[in-house]
Amino acid sequence: MTKKYAVKVTICDEEYTVRSELDPEYTRQVASHVDVAIRRVLHAGPMVESHKAAILAALAITDELFEAKKQHGETARRIRALTADLARMLPPQKRQSSGA
Repeated sequence: MTKKYAVKVTICDEEYTVRSELDPEYTRQVASHVDVAIRRVLHAGPMVESHKAAILAALAITDELFEAKKQHGETARRIRALTADLARMLPPQKRQSSGA
């Protein structure tokens, strides 16, 4: 059975207990990221209600995630292309065993 941790975190001056199998320090880092994102929205302009700020922060965090996935996909594509280029430089008998 996997151990669950109960970690107290503070987001926008509200305390929450997060129960998770993740490392407690990681959970704190995630909560801190959310806290910073919400505070950024709250300080960006006219006063926004906290639940609306949370939604706007979630949109910003999701944008970060999608951008990271896009960059990851592009990096993977470039690595595959470089691998194929390198495989073509190998002698024919080595190319077959490399899977390229």
